[in-house]
Amino acid sequence: MLDPQFTAYLSDWLHLLLRFLHVVTAIAWIGASFYFVWLDNSLEEPPEWKKQKGIRGDLWSIHGGGFYEIAKYQLAPESMPKHLHWFKWEAYSTWITGALLLTLLYYVGASSYLIDPIKAALSEWQAIGIGVATLLGGFLIYEAACRSPLVNHGLAFGMVMLVLITLIAFGLSQVFGDRAAYIHVGALIGTCMAGNVMLGIMPAQRGLVDAVKRGVQPDPKPALMAKLRSTHNNYATLPVLFIMLSNHYPMTYGHEYGWLILGALALIGAWARHFFNLRHRGIVKPWVLISAFLAFCVLILVVRPAPRVLPAQTGSLISDAQAVALVQTRCSSCHSATPSDDVFTAAPSGVMFDSAEQIMRMMDRIEARAIMTHDMPFLNKTGMTDEERAQLGAWIVSKREE
Repeated sequence: MLDPQFTAYLSDWLHLLLRFLHVVTAIAWIGASFYFVWLDNSLEEPPEWKKQKGIRGDLWSIHGGGFYEIAKYQLAPESMPKHLHWFKWEAYSTWITGALLLTLLYYVGASSYLIDPIKAALSEWQAIGIGVATLLGGFLIYEAACRSPLVNHGLAFGMVMLVLITLIAFGLSQVFGDRAAYIHVGALIGTCMAGNVMLGIMPAQRGLVDAVKRGVQPDPKPALMAKLRSTHNNYATLPVLFIMLSNHYPMTYGHEYGWLILGALALIGAWARHFFNLRHRGIVKPWVLISAFLAFCVLILVVRPAPRVLPAQTGSLISDAQAVALVQTRCSSCHSATPSDDVFTAAPSGVMFDSAEQIMRMMDRIEARAIMTHDMPFLNKTGMTDEERAQLGAWIVSKREE
């Protein structure tokens, strides 16, 4: 049997590998998505001789020391080319690595990363069931909406999906840890995006190829729907990228209204993306990007933590020794050279609180994570009280004023 510490060490390496592969494949997928949406919006009117060949638009570009001539057919070329490049494995690989990472981190480690006992007394299997049911149910709702008349009304469709995502974020935030709630929303969006490739884009492309091989006129409806689903993916990229990065910023997911912040940032991200989609079509509307930036700034001000009434204002300030003892009692089970936590066998991010000097050096981060957002201790596993947070916050303020 492997030593538990060595098992945890190997698990960390597996996390690293999956996260690295997930990021790399996501870059490839999103890069291809951005490129083809840009390409489709940038096509120009072709000369007549190209139109007679069925070419709808063309584009000249230069990159890597050479010229490229790109042409898009209205539906299909006269004959099937010998080599045809498909773009699907970027999407599938991103989803597969993401699903494996979600399973390993939040389902295998459900008691540590998924369940917040303060919010809901769930067993591991109950929590996992809620997570899987949310992903499956949310995907089925999205798929049904894509097959309904609502999909023909872009703005209405987008707003309905935004409200749905925000409500799901709210529901998950009531039963899961804050990080887990955000990640499940991201996983749901990613599942819908991969589903668009598998159930919408790829069948349409296979239909085009089959029609060309049989020498018949392709049905344009699947191709139009494939383009629409590709557009959905394009608008979803910035929100899902934010969620991938959000774990580093507790002022979002750790906020009392983190679910509403998620909905607002999803809207702002999609709106900012709209500016670039318009620009690729030659429609330049700077106010779209400016309004997105201003909305982002307003959000920052609105969700700013309210000033706290600290014990320092009432004269009950703890000493340096008491502050160090408090941090070590509540935080050093993880943040130590020799952690005693059952999950973290090495100090997260290399942050250690074994000495007063180490604690002093990290005061700003302690204030941000433990005082302002209550993100730490992780899932409050050590039971840090509001009074202790206030005392520690007052001590930090006093040290800053010295």
